[in-house]
Amino acid sequence: MNFRIVYLPPFSAVSSGVDTEFDFSENGVLGKFNEYFSKITPPDRYSFMPRDFLFFDEEKQGMVWWYAIFEGLDTENYEVVDFDGGYYLTFAYVDGDDTEHDKLYNEALEYIRSSEVFELDVRENHYSMGHIITPQEVINKQGWAQMEVFIPIKLK
Repeated sequence: MNFRIVYLPPFSAVSSGVDTEFDFSENGVLGKFNEYFSKITPPDRYSFMPRDFLFFDEEKQGMVWWYAIFEGLDTENYEVVDFDGGYYLTFAYVDGDDTEHDKLYNEALEYIRSSEVFELDVRENHYSMGHIITPQEVINKQGWAQMEVFIPIKLK
């Protein structure tokens, strides 16, 4: 099995809001949100977990980006949402390699479907999410990043 099972604890996050245009440009919803949270340097005690998660909101048919907040963070005018946490099956691939993503994603879904232990746990604000796990300095040096995908699951 090339998958990990992880638990994400409940947290509050600022949200980009739904972007049905999928606009990562500097003037787009997602681009502006990326600029906002990329300037944040969390205190050491908050820097140990992935803080941002990008996902497709199936009900609203658009991309949403969350950044887990911490005490004292200026949320500017962004909406704050609560995430209830849960179990996720994860895998990593080179960001932008859609063929590898699709292959691994389908393998993960098949693993979950055939599991006697897990089942999918897709519901509002609880979708498959992605997070770049490569530090920015490494991305700058090597020219590519790894994306980790989180697929929501629960115990049967």
